[in-house]
Amino acid sequence: MTGSVVIPVTALVISAISLGAAAGVLVWGFQEGNLSGPLDFDAATVAGVDALVLTLVLTFGFGLAMDYEMFLLARIKEHHDRGESTRLAIETGLQSSGRIITSAALIIVLVFAGFATGELMQMKQIGTALAVAVLLDATLVRVILVPAVLTSLERTLWWAPRWTAPLHARFGLSE
Repeated sequence: MTGSVVIPVTALVISAISLGAAAGVLVWGFQEGNLSGPLDFDAATVAGVDALVLTLVLTFGFGLAMDYEMFLLARIKEHHDRGESTRLAIETGLQSSGRIITSAALIIVLVFAGFATGELMQMKQIGTALAVAVLLDATLVRVILVPAVLTSLERTLWWAPRWTAPLHARFGLSE
């Protein structure tokens, strides 16, 4: 999409933050039993975090994080392609997509919070972890961390090896 090598690498690294937090909430809340009161379950009956739950949380969480990332990066690239400086493109891209990302995340967080109120333990775990992942990703990560990292990398943000330019042009990805 961007022709850059730096942008996808930063997207992958930054996405690990909200996914790590979701996994941490699973361990802290369910394996350690700290959410047994608010989520109404017996901590003694939880034998840990199920591998399927962790797999689903990481898979869906990564997908949602990349969705928000691509939406934000598409707006930044549009502004950059219009001739705005990288710093200004980051600012205007965030301004033009921030409300949409926040609104979509709020709806998804409410849906996942609904899963967390169910009776099935796996659904409680999935709902709680994904609600935390989306909430962190749409607020702290996309609003603060991504713009800060992209701004700090503004000189190298659009860099790619020369050999990738023909590939980027061949598949009609460049303008």
